[in-house]
Amino acid sequence: MSAGLEVISPGLMTSVQDRGRFGYQALGISVSGALDTDSFDIANALVGNESGNKVGTGALEIRMLGPTLKVTADSVTVALAGTATAIEVVAPEREVISACRSVTLLKGQVFRVGAVSDSAVCYLAVHGGFDLPPIYGSQSTCMSAGFGGFHGRILEKGDCLPLRQPVSGSSSQRILRRPPDPDNSPFIRVVAGPQDDYFSTAGIKTFFETGYTVSQAVNRMGMRLEGAAVTHEKGYNIASDGIVRGAIQVPGNGLPIILMADCQTTGGYPKIATVISSDMPKLGRMMPGADIRFKAVSVGEAEAVARERHERQTALIGAIERFSGSVEQLEHL
Repeated sequence: MSAGLEVISPGLMTSVQDRGRFGYQALGISVSGALDTDSFDIANALVGNESGNKVGTGALEIRMLGPTLKVTADSVTVALAGTATAIEVVAPEREVISACRSVTLLKGQVFRVGAVSDSAVCYLAVHGGFDLPPIYGSQSTCMSAGFGGFHGRILEKGDCLPLRQPVSGSSSQRILRRPPDPDNSPFIRVVAGPQDDYFSTAGIKTFFETGYTVSQAVNRMGMRLEGAAVTHEKGYNIASDGIVRGAIQVPGNGLPIILMADCQTTGGYPKIATVISSDMPKLGRMMPGADIRFKAVSVGEAEAVARERHERQTALIGAIERFSGSVEQLEHL
């Protein structure tokens, strides 16, 4: 068994993800990657990993219920971001480590992430990342195609995730004292099109002026919405064309489907709009039952929002502080 993290219990749907694999959609290969890249980046920064899609920066994406893991390396530094849920050390002695701070755990310690009720996803990063082979330049798991990550699937009991760079002994910890406030606004910004001309004027009005609800039918491929049906004007079939993450298809029943990280690369339903990249992390955090309202923006406005988001995220990561000392001292900061 390789030294790293042994899966005692896998949680609901835990997978290895990084920022995704780009440049291969023309070959029919999905981008995949973290649904909430903001929290993914924070988790990696908290354990001292480089930003960007560097090989070895894959983290565990946790959905709803986290895993229980046993340290089989000499030590490992971990951090959880994207939730207020804590890391619980359950053996040999119990400890609670708050989110948005790192901690170094030693061989034999068992820890878990319990039920996550404030976000659909959160991220557990490890210092140095996992020693898993990149597929098309990425460690992301594409479950629909069965490759990447750990054997192309979600984690199972008995798996052992090898560490790429296990640390030796204690190291300085990191803490983000003021995690970002949750954005509870229902508004998701979109750029209209590319096939908005396939919908009636009344259908467009319905889409932008009627609220929707995230249904139970949501996964890494797509998010089906419940609400008022959007009426088509030119039918609901098109010659299949390219699809990007965030595209909003409207099939024959008129209920929008937002395509997510593991979505297919082509599709034959007209796309009424596309979610701007800056709002995709927020969308990824939305749980079944969440309300959604769509707000139209121009391409120029979307670009300005992207610049503002980059500056805000850079400042947030820059606010992470180092701390040398015991876990007890860290918890009392």
